[in-house]
Amino acid sequence: MTSRGVPDCFEPRPLASKPSWRLPKGAWDTHFHALGPQSRFPYSPSRKYSPPDAPVEKCLRFHDFLGVERGLVVHANTHGYDNSVDLDAVSRSNGRYLGVVRLDMKASRQYCRELNNKGCRGVRFAFNPQHGGSLERPIFDHVMRCIEGLGWFVELHFDGAEIPALRQWLEEIQANVVIDHFGRIDVALGVNQEPFQILLSLLARGNFWVKLSGADRISRLGYPYSDVVPFARALTGTRIDRLLWGSDWPHTSYFEASRVPDDSKLLEAFTAFVPLDEDRHQILVENPAHLLSGSASEKVRPAISR
Repeated sequence: MTSRGVPDCFEPRPLASKPSWRLPKGAWDTHFHALGPQSRFPYSPSRKYSPPDAPVEKCLRFHDFLGVERGLVVHANTHGYDNSVDLDAVSRSNGRYLGVVRLDMKASRQYCRELNNKGCRGVRFAFNPQHGGSLERPIFDHVMRCIEGLGWFVELHFDGAEIPALRQWLEEIQANVVIDHFGRIDVALGVNQEPFQILLSLLARGNFWVKLSGADRISRLGYPYSDVVPFARALTGTRIDRLLWGSDWPHTSYFEASRVPDDSKLLEAFTAFVPLDEDRHQILVENPAHLLSGSASEKVRPAISR
């Protein structure tokens, strides 16, 4: 526990073994965080926990080990509204990374265009209560005006139980929308639960994307996350062309060492979520490229029956 009463969380597990399968050439990790070093990029005083430093050098070593070629460094609420750490990671990645930032009422159209020129392609609103508090609609509406015309996507992290209440607002968003971590669905309620069925209907619309990430966060059983498999299969059966994969490294907000996931095992579990090589290639390589083209929502296809 820090002197401010902000709890410390554990660092990621050491990379001891590689998964039994090889990621395809050009694979993307669409969800990881660069954190610190705090001597250069201080954490926000309003943060809810203090993770160990995970600077860009560690990000690159992590991706080299797993065979990930490209990545989206996603802003963590740990750094408040200061995107410096993300911009640093993008600039020092030798073209491997693009950025997803966090913005507030101080944002302007000019600032967002500067961010775009520096390699940012999306803006995140993390209002899952455990991590980021509540959705502030005036901020969201202001930011949407600021990013108009850039082709950015909007990334959302929320509590899955809130999906029914959010549905109308979600359907009104005029942009590509990326939803983190399986929508943080409560897997104990089964695939027929209302929040997950709404998530499937959103996915079928064409401008919604879901990250097959954070299985460790929603599973009640732990590795190999067999309780998450039915949800992954339902998502792939709805719009496999609208799914992404993310490692969620360095797995912040874990306060018990035994709960920190093994990254190689997370990738092993991905083979159960997506059994076919061609489908994994689509999720890991083709879909990120399509999303980042800025025109993904222009080619809406019918829901895929699998």
